[in-house]
Amino acid sequence: QVQLVESGGGLVQAGGSLRLSCAASGRTFSSYVMGWFRQAPGKEREFIAAITRNSGNIVYSDSVKGRFTISRDNAKNTVYLQMNSLKPEDTAVYYCALDRDPIVLSRSTWAYDYWGQGTQVTVSS
Repeated sequence: QVQLVESGGGLVQAGGSLRLSCAASGRTFSSYVMGWFRQAPGKEREFIAAITRNSGNIVYSDSVKGRFTISRDNAKNTVYLQMNSLKPEDTAVYYCALDRDPIVLSRSTWAYDYWGQGTQVTVSS
């Protein structure tokens, strides 16, 4: 079993920045993908970004491209999401996820095998 724990959420004013972290523990996989999703109240979970183990392949949703940066530190089994120029519409619960047997960097929630508990990000106007 894999456990994922997010941290770094909070309240920030529009235009500000936050850095989310997600630490993975438990079973390790040779070539796993880690991703970030978010879910606002009443809306479906939305793909944000994903990254391969060697950071050689990264994808972003159009809504965050240019503002958010995903990265990972494999020595720490941790993935990060640096969020800059935050907007009120970025307000959501942010989840990290792990795809243990990736073929592509999927944007679908169904591709991911493990999920964190989520961390709340609130951006005030």
